Amino acid sequence: MMNKEMVNKLIVGSCLGALSFGAVATEGGGLGIYPDGLENFMSGALPPQGVHVLVYGGNAHYDSVRDDKGDKIPIPGFSVNVNVLAPRFIWVTDQKVFGGDLAFHTILPLLDVTAKAAGNKETSRGLGDITFGPALGFHPSADLHYVLGLDAYAPTGKYSKTDPSSLGKNYWVLQPVWAISYIPPVGVNADLKMMYDFNFRNNDTDTRSGQAFHADYAVGWGFGNGWVAGIGGYGFMQTTNDSGPNSAQGKAQAFAVGPSIRYANPQGWLFTAKWEKDFSVKNRPEGSQIYLKASIPF
Repeated sequence: MMNKEMVNKLIVGSCLGALSFGAVATEGGGLGIYPDGLENFMSGALPPQGVHVLVYGGNAHYDSVRDDKGDKIPIPGFSVNVNVLAPRFIWVTDQKVFGGDLAFHTILPLLDVTAKAAGNKETSRGLGDITFGPALGFHPSADLHYVLGLDAYAPTGKYSKTDPSSLGKNYWVLQPVWAISYIPPVGVNADLKMMYDFNFRNNDTDTRSGQAFHADYAVGWGFGNGWVAGIGGYGFMQTTNDSGPNSAQGKAQAFAVGPSIRYANPQGWLFTAKWEKDFSVKNRPEGSQIYLKASIPF
């Protein structure tokens, strides 16, 4: 039977910064900086010149933790529930760099995190870790678009190494990004967003989480009226081991799939929705997520 200290360590490692915009086998087998599966259709299509606002929202619920063999770790009453509302501001300039449109963006995640286990409950609400960075958008044709970017995650969220509902990760992350969208009005639509995480050290725990490759995807059918329906999800693989006293025992992996829809029109309205279920999970929590994305022209 696990003692209270062992249970608390597992809970803290599994929950800290669960959606701090931002999953890797970070400290003790927890989630990483980016909420995998967040993006959907249109992830690689940079909007035209000007200032744009996207809003992300959703819920992630985790009800078990898997070890490095994919077996469930028995933690009595374990659950983590994360609600997120995150405005994203995008400024597409009139400057060209290497033939692409230069843009800058930032994401300000507002989080509501509840972590439960072994009769204990912790809740935190507030600002998570802020994302910002530059990007270049390319439009080879009316149907094909792609983006190259470099995101930085700043440790702005409230953090405590003993609080499993902490809103931040307490370390910086640099994340190169490449996203591509193929979006004909009628026929197969496909989107892929690939990311690679370089995690810095958490000075409070003297631990550095391993690097990771992960990708969001969506594939569907366009009906010619702005609607696309299909499936979406993510894939995640940790590529290097953690280092430090709070390291996870082994690398993490996870995949997810579920139904996905999109609506967009020429006036700039955009709405996407996705529900996804995790599978083949190792060294991290397992659950399901629902994510929404909307853009309203102004």
